[in-house]
Amino acid sequence: MATDWTVRAITRAMLPVLLVLTAVELGSGLVLGAFEDRLLASPSLLVLVPVTIGTAGNLGSVLAARLSTAFHLGTLSFDARDDELVGNALATVALAVTLFPVIGLGAWTLASLLGATTLSAGTVLLVAVSSGVALAVLAVAVTLVATYAAYRLSLDPDDVVIPVVTNVCDVLGVLVLFAAVLVFA
Repeated sequence: MATDWTVRAITRAMLPVLLVLTAVELGSGLVLGAFEDRLLASPSLLVLVPVTIGTAGNLGSVLAARLSTAFHLGTLSFDARDDELVGNALATVALAVTLFPVIGLGAWTLASLLGATTLSAGTVLLVAVSSGVALAVLAVAVTLVATYAAYRLSLDPDDVVIPVVTNVCDVLGVLVLFAAVLVFA
């Protein structure tokens, strides 16, 4: 794929993406505002919000960077039997399985040190792990779709995929976290 590195070409490729992502982020803020009372009642959940959505975006970004590199090397295949693709996706989920228990316990510990724990450590851990693993799976799906869309639209995945993944994971992070809160807390 030949890349045209002019301001006009970059603006033409990125402006629509950035406008859509701005609207997506506004939606995330509205959802977060709707759960404000629940967050203020359970400070350990309040601690989980930025860490959870940030970690999900980071996991998706790492996968996006790996897929983008494979794309530029010409080794990326969107076949479900591709070992590199499946291996990267599984590694992303495995990383989430190891990270989110630490995040949950860290959130509970911080809240307890500040004297603001209203939920048990087990509940916070369950919310963190369940939402984190679900987010990792969703981040993999969003990353694959965004990378494939960039490929089909002849866009450079280095420019498009990471902003899309991080912004969509912000919204999904809020939704999945609060779904886990409604189920477990």
